Amino acid sequence: MNKELHPEYHQAKVTCMSCGNEFTVGSTEEEIKVEVCNNCHPFYSGKQRTAERGGKVERFNKKYGRK
Repeated sequence: MNKELHPEYHQAKVTCMSCGNEFTVGSTEEEIKVEVCNNCHPFYSGKQRTAERGGKVERFNKKYGRK
């Protein structure tokens, strides 16, 4: 393998811009900034809203008083 061909591998510091969480990963970059991380993303933090609106038929029946 040609040594000049491959980039250097670093321990990169990842910083979340939303919540300020910091952690390290291996990367070719030295510093990475992300908008959303696993601490503040709704899916991973458990704060995700569930869709309980119902389907079109249920909304039609509710709107026009059918059971």
